[in-house]
Formats: sequence, structure tokens, C-alpha cells
Amino acid sequence: MGSVIMHNVVSVDGFIADRNDGVGPLHDWYFSGDTQLTETGAGDGGYDHSEGGGGFKLSRVSAAYVQPVWDSIGVIVMGRHQFDLVNGWEGRPPAGDHVVVVSHRPKPEGWHPGAPYHFVDGVKAAIEKAQELAGDRVVAVSAGEAGGQILAAGLVDEVAMDVVPVVFGSGKRFFGSFDGQQLLEDPHVVIQGNRVLHLRFKVRRQC
Repeated sequence: MGSVIMHNVVSVDGFIADRNDGVGPLHDWYFSGDTQLTETGAGDGGYDHSEGGGGFKLSRVSAAYVQPVWDSIGVIVMGRHQFDLVNGWEGRPPAGDHVVVVSHRPKPEGWHPGAPYHFVDGVKAAIEKAQELAGDRVVAVSAGEAGGQILAAGLVDEVAMDVVPVVFGSGKRFFGSFDGQQLLEDPHVVIQGNRVLHLRFKVRRQC
């Protein structure tokens, strides 16, 4: 069974977006290099996840880190709020073969009926479904409210952060409304990119 990794780009003060869901400069590093990132998601292509028409172009250092991470993903788990914001990338995930949406509401009627998206009520059931679909590949959990709930339930194996040197002051927190305490191991990945610091921490299990 593959690892469950909670991931997002984040400001140095712990926000993944501002109060209005704007990301400001958080994603600038995706377009500041000369190395193309290859999307590995399911679907027939044609959807521009970069929203700029030119795809993702990272520095060589960041691309060497990010590409294997994307290649390892089998399933993305996201909350309903994120799904609604991006309209589920029109049924075409940027990485992995499936997307599991944590939601109390069903899939919108008529929305891309053939898309490999699964709407599951509850974080435990969502992770179980994601691991079933992913097999030995990685389950990538988007940070935010759903991600924080999955962490609180003890279902996250690793936390991955792409830290951008900006202070938001307020906004949407990386761990959502999670207010507990969770120890992490020392980072086993520390990579300095261009205007981004890639960090990965394994979750320390309680004895």
C-alpha cells in the first residue's frame, strides 16, 4: 500500500491562499525556470492546468524534485471547496489516475460522467477508497480543511511543503482548522529551488 502524503505550496506563515482563495505569488516558481514539467494525470489532455498556456517550467533543481513526485502519484484526494474552485480541472487531474473528493454532496449532475472522480463522504472512507485505487502508488492529499481532518484522523504518513518566501498575514491555513499537536520527524528532504524551498517530513507515530 502506498504512502499518504499531504502536500501544498505554502507561505512562510502557513497559508495556502488568502481569504479570497487567491494564491498571489505562491505559484510563481512553477513558471520561473526553463525545464518543462510533464503532467502525468489521466485523461485525454487538452486542459491547461498551468492556466497560462505554456505549461509548467521550473528551475532544474525543482523539476528534478517535482517530476518524480508527480510520477509517483496514483490518486489525488481533495476537498469539495477546492474541487468547486477549479471545477475539478474539468475531469483531468494533473497527476495520478483518479481523484477522490471528500464531500457530503454528490458529484454535480451531468459533470463529466466519464471522469475518474469519486465523491466520498468522510475522510476515513475517502482515504480507504484512495488507497484501494492507488495500490502501491502514492495518495496525494491536498492541504487545507480536508487535509487537516485527514491528519487529525491519523491517516497521513508524510507532510510535504513547497515553502515560498512571502508572508500572507491571514488566509486559508495549510492544516485548515486542525488545532491539535502532531510531531513530525526531522525533514528528510530539504531542497532549495528558485524562490521555493521543498521540504518533506514523515509523521511521527505515537508509541
